[in-house]
Amino acid sequence: MTIQLYGFWRSNAAFRVRVALALKKLPFEEIDIDILSGRQFDPDYAAVNAGHVVPTLVHDGHRIFQSLAIMEYLDEIQAEPRILPVDAKERAYARSLALVSVADAHPLIVPRVRKQLGEAFGADTAAIEAWCKHWTTEGLATYERLLTRRPAAPFALGATPTIADICVAGQIVLAELYQLDVTAFPQVTALGKRCFELPAFADSHPLRQPGAKTAKVHH
Repeated sequence: MTIQLYGFWRSNAAFRVRVALALKKLPFEEIDIDILSGRQFDPDYAAVNAGHVVPTLVHDGHRIFQSLAIMEYLDEIQAEPRILPVDAKERAYARSLALVSVADAHPLIVPRVRKQLGEAFGADTAAIEAWCKHWTTEGLATYERLLTRRPAAPFALGATPTIADICVAGQIVLAELYQLDVTAFPQVTALGKRCFELPAFADSHPLRQPGAKTAKVHH
């Protein structure tokens, strides 16, 4: 099985896919696309992903994009260990938790949104950072409410991590990068601690990637 992942050390979406690949112990080659300097718009990468975003997973020549679709695809090509539950109601709940970060919180702070805030509204660096901190915090607060209603035991849907835990962990990574105080989110923090005790999560952390060691951390 030949897998390539077009990603970027700082990409939260690429982090999610790295975790899923690691949980399934699927070897892959990561190809770096620097989305902070606009490499996602290069003609060579546009030929890979016309959406001009990362990640893109290439499996035996077939290209898949969007992190949630990639994670579900990985479950379909290698069922164990499962990262989506078998039960339909649990599977829907796992997707719902995943989408809090994937669809609601994270899309508001990606590079193209930050760029538009500056160009269309004259937002300076401080204003853009405040915007990003706000929406990152909103995502954490939503997860805290959901995890208070249904506590993790020990993971969001039970004994093993799923796409829900991967996406909660991704939201925690964003909080770390923006140096947010997370003491108001004890359920989220506890779940994150359990996740990052696993090598699949810890080794996939953006700051553990080769690119992070030579790059200045951009918010």
